[in-house]
Amino acid sequence: MAESFIVPASEATYEFTEKHSRFIGHIFKIETAEQASEILSRLRKKYWDATHNVYAYVLSSGTERFSDDGEPSGTSGMPTLTVLRGAKVQNVLCVTTRYFGGTLLGAGGLVRAYSQAAKGALENAGLAVMTPFKILRVSCDYSFLQPLRYALPSLSLSEVSCEYGERVSLELMVEPQFCDNAIRHITDISSGAVVPEITGEKLLEKKL
Repeated sequence: MAESFIVPASEATYEFTEKHSRFIGHIFKIETAEQASEILSRLRKKYWDATHNVYAYVLSSGTERFSDDGEPSGTSGMPTLTVLRGAKVQNVLCVTTRYFGGTLLGAGGLVRAYSQAAKGALENAGLAVMTPFKILRVSCDYSFLQPLRYALPSLSLSEVSCEYGERVSLELMVEPQFCDNAIRHITDISSGAVVPEITGEKLLEKKL
């Protein structure tokens, strides 16, 4: 059974200036390292005249990567990754674009600035939870369709699709903790004539 995990709810940016240097933090939801590379390539073209494009990403597979992109080692990429780890967010890419303003910030100043860019962008993006749902298939007579649909909300069931033939075939989704009760209730109210079948599972996004 898949486990739930936190992801960005949307793409977002956060911009500020520190001692004349311009910082632009970007947050993206990704699923693969290839997606991260494509986004990085796009941003580097868009901000071709920037001094640095620092990044860090975390995937639900456990893969983590970061780059200081020319900043002193440990002052930018790792602080960005630390922010993502602290928020327990996955399938996320954070890129911070910097335009150097002529004043050195020092190691501590850089750590604070890149951390601020990541936190600000992540806050603007918001968070969501990828939640596992069980998929149920229900086949019933037409006479049972209306009572079944009436019962769905109280059973925490959502209707995904419906096919009409000799019998009605519905695909439903339910969070795992409500699954057994839903199956039992539908079986009971149909006097055993309808028994939902678990056909799979799917991760869906729910905003926090």
